[in-house]
Amino acid sequence: MSETVQLSLHEVHALAVRVLSHNGMSDAHAQAIARVITAGQRDECHSHGVYRLLVTTHTLRKGKVSGTAEPIVSDRSPAIVAVDAQFAFSQLAFEVGSKVLAEKARRTGIAALAINNCYHFSALWPEVEMLAEQGLVALAMTPSHAWVAPAGGSRPALGTNPLAFGWPRPGKSPYVFDFATSAAARGEIELHRRSGKEIPLGWGVDATGSPTTDPSAVVNGGAMLTFGGHKGSALSTMVEMLAGPLIGDLTSIDSLALDAGEGGTPCHGELILAFDPAAFGLGDLQGDRARAERLFETITGQGARLPSQRRFEARARSVAHGVTLPRALYSEVLALLR
Repeated sequence: MSETVQLSLHEVHALAVRVLSHNGMSDAHAQAIARVITAGQRDECHSHGVYRLLVTTHTLRKGKVSGTAEPIVSDRSPAIVAVDAQFAFSQLAFEVGSKVLAEKARRTGIAALAINNCYHFSALWPEVEMLAEQGLVALAMTPSHAWVAPAGGSRPALGTNPLAFGWPRPGKSPYVFDFATSAAARGEIELHRRSGKEIPLGWGVDATGSPTTDPSAVVNGGAMLTFGGHKGSALSTMVEMLAGPLIGDLTSIDSLALDAGEGGTPCHGELILAFDPAAFGLGDLQGDRARAERLFETITGQGARLPSQRRFEARARSVAHGVTLPRALYSEVLALLR
């Protein structure tokens, strides 16, 4: 028997909807989450693809997250929209709130979407990419659980705290980056642990604060590390403030305390900013776009790669040929239907 399973993107989406619906999620939530999981698998972001069905289902079964709560939209000001996810996953809240966000950004030039009381498990690039495809510049951030030690420390205080940015490029794939402010995403460490592989030095420390290549030592009593030392630590703290207290929501420390050892998805807030390029410039939008393109061409012209370029190449392969899953993971996911 082959060690892998080949699926079309339609089959990935349908599988995700089946698993989530079977475990008590409404169709609206199941569809929104399935779209994000399919996108992750399509772009070969394996730690944010089908594997995440294990995480979301675990959180559902623990009763930590609502699978049916309807997002509540609040119009805070001409430039601010807030969505209360009511302790459900964030994807449906974003889909609902982003429509209002885009409208406000075009009216005022800049707008913010604050999502509160949400469980967030996915990458941020699907969100900023969606806004960039509408011609908007986008910035998104969110805390997580307190898994990460600050620079100079050895005990968890910060989340993995991703930061994502999207820049529209008419006629081309948008410029997008999405990275954790930790040295690696939590899901990457978990995938190394599941496959019995060591992690690189610099990703985390053990319970004594000593550097380690053992992923189990990091997740069981140790701590992850920020990228770039004090610089990553400062950025991570910024994300905590902007997507936590600023919008009236939890820090990563609060989220971990709320979880109470259940191992569920982090619960907190998310902040998304959208900018309309036509409102910020001096009336020469085409010239502004041309300057941006010259920068991108100067980067790629010397052999460097733009962020997300690998993802877009993977996307083309997956659209044409489908995706490949480890059979062991596929079997685990099918077991969630029992």
